[in-house]
Amino acid sequence: MRRWIVFLAGLALLACREQPSLPHASLSVAGALRTADDHGYAKALAPRELHFPTDHGPHPEFRTEWWYYTGNLATAEGRRFGFQLTFFRSALAPGMPERASAWAARQAWLAHFTVSDVEGKRFYSFERWSRGAVGLAGAQGEPFRVWVKDWTAAGDPVFPMHLRAAEGAEREIAIDLLLQQGKPPVLQGERGLSRKSAEPGNASYYYSLTRMPTSGTVRVGEERFAVTGDSWMDREWSTSSLGRDQVGWDWLALQLSDGWDVMLYRLRRADDTADPASSGTLIAPDGGSRPLGLADFQLAGSGAWRSPRSGARYPERWRVRVPGEELDLDVRPLLADQELDVSFRYWEGAVAIEGTHHGKSVRGRGYVEMTGYAPATR
Repeated sequence: MRRWIVFLAGLALLACREQPSLPHASLSVAGALRTADDHGYAKALAPRELHFPTDHGPHPEFRTEWWYYTGNLATAEGRRFGFQLTFFRSALAPGMPERASAWAARQAWLAHFTVSDVEGKRFYSFERWSRGAVGLAGAQGEPFRVWVKDWTAAGDPVFPMHLRAAEGAEREIAIDLLLQQGKPPVLQGERGLSRKSAEPGNASYYYSLTRMPTSGTVRVGEERFAVTGDSWMDREWSTSSLGRDQVGWDWLALQLSDGWDVMLYRLRRADDTADPASSGTLIAPDGGSRPLGLADFQLAGSGAWRSPRSGARYPERWRVRVPGEELDLDVRPLLADQELDVSFRYWEGAVAIEGTHHGKSVRGRGYVEMTGYAPATR
């Protein structure tokens, strides 16, 4: 859900940019979702069988979808990096007729790209917009490919997935990575149906590839670094909307040293309590998974880091507990400032993990995303 919220809010801002005579408006992520008209689109109403590689490709009958890659990488000498490369598709209207012009677009696209240089203590974030016309942006299932201009994720037929992105005045911030499959796809929620509230259709189809062995290069300035590590992909498509009392969310994707992976998301209400739709998944080393409801886990933020750009105050560390799994984790960011400086602001960055699992010490790496903390973008 967090993915298409981010995208729709950006589309609202893009509309204002294309009409400079309009006064500046305060952009609210939650507000953009609540006013969305879902009529005419397919909805996620019940579990369905997912088919691979077909479902790696697009689902244009739904209003929106995303391909979301994050990962932690390091050189042989131990220099650490995090990365995020995400692609969002949104239909401009349901059932749009074909038009003669090659520039006519039925889909709009947005992509985000970040690199966290831990030892360099720098965070880089970039954004691209495009229409789905004349090959500028798009997606296909076989062979797999999704792209916005020359930022791409592609495979033949699927694995290894090849991620490429470069940005900056001299294209000095770049990744060129190969991702192997690792664990099989994990179906989130109820056999892939991830419910966001009690309202029928307020849900997504959601699966993850939680631990993909990764190798390649990261470029920062004039330096290129050979790196290895693990990546995570979240894949969702939906026509759902945010509930009226939901103002943001905290999402964690954690990879532990004992081979277990953990996904948690807490949907926050206006009174800062967790919405009952909050959930998660535990993934075993062999790929088996166990769903978690809100009553099964505890997620608490502490401390505060204040953004010098937005003024938002984000938790500076997190305590994760899953009592039924004897899991107790302390999660800390590798850099305090990993707030994306794009059309709207949210925090998403690489984290380090320490704790215990079944009474044994564990460490790990992961990614955390937090939204709804920053004031509305102007």
